Amino acid sequence: MADWDADSTRLRQNLTQVLRDIRDSAQRRDTPTIEAARKWQADTMAGLEVPDPTFIGRFRGEDGVENIRVWVGRAEGVPPAGVAKQLQEFEQRLQEVVAALDQSCPVGQELDADGLAAIIDVCAWAHSEWVRIHPFANGNGRTARLWANFLLMRYGLPPAIWLRPRPDGGYAAAGARAMAGDWKPTAVVFRKMLLAVLAAGRRRTPPSAGP
Repeated sequence: MADWDADSTRLRQNLTQVLRDIRDSAQRRDTPTIEAARKWQADTMAGLEVPDPTFIGRFRGEDGVENIRVWVGRAEGVPPAGVAKQLQEFEQRLQEVVAALDQSCPVGQELDADGLAAIIDVCAWAHSEWVRIHPFANGNGRTARLWANFLLMRYGLPPAIWLRPRPDGGYAAAGARAMAGDWKPTAVVFRKMLLAVLAAGRRRTPPSAGP
């Protein structure tokens, strides 16, 4: 059984299926929920060796993971006792922003520059907030990137944020700023990634590996 973070065939299969499910949900313009993200994380981990089975599909602070603390470098994610409240706030804010974007970017309408900028900003915000909260014991970065791709596909754009391997080009540094509550560096990185994919005209690698 492959490790949960190893570049294995099973992980790539899992990511491919999850990305397909997310694509279908995005195209239906389903309401974004934290429960959807819980399922993404669990499905991504299916059949893989994890440090503890209770880490799968549970947010920190819930039964079995009540006291799990996480760090990114020297920055700590939200303490377990505060995760539930901050996830609720994340979900409410994301749903409000997406509802407004759905109105300004109806299905089938070509995006203008302002619409594209707004979508990139919400992708960066959602990704950065997920990273800052770090609600899972494992798999937060992948789930954050899935959020970004869900939002891109919701508005007819390609899934431009690599799932495996982790993106470079300033992504790690932007993630460090996200831990401090600053999502704008992530928006700069995501814009470059998206424009590169749009310029290429098509995906050149499997969805589980990259754009």
